[in-house]
Amino acid sequence: MELFTQLNAWHWGIIAAVLIILEMFAPGAFLLWLGIAAAVNSILLVFIPTLDWQMQFITFAIVSVVSIVMFRQWRNKNPEATDQPSLNRRGEQYVGRTFTLDEPIVNGQGKLQVDDSTWKIEGLDCASGVQVRVTGVDGVVLRVEKQT
Repeated sequence: MELFTQLNAWHWGIIAAVLIILEMFAPGAFLLWLGIAAAVNSILLVFIPTLDWQMQFITFAIVSVVSIVMFRQWRNKNPEATDQPSLNRRGEQYVGRTFTLDEPIVNGQGKLQVDDSTWKIEGLDCASGVQVRVTGVDGVVLRVEKQT
């Protein structure tokens, strides 16, 4: 407990620097926000040096959570532009492609051989041998429609 009562602006500044440096070695944009929260605590202690350790930790926790949530919201609204947007979304890579059914679609469900794997599909009932076009993806199920 005595260790906590001796925390000052320098301690929080060092913690901030260490967290931000660790972020460089462990990518993922998580430690950065903790480092920023520690830096906020350091700056706060410069102006309010009598702030007790409980309030320091509460401030650290609140600023950490708020900064992470705000970043995630910003990131969702401003996704990173890439030349391969469906790289890790395998099903989305098949949207727009046409395939020939090896098995019929019965009661709106079936299976489709796509490259080296078999996918569940949903669409209007069709006989085997019919060409279908992938129109969308719902998890691990490809949505298809009969190609005209």
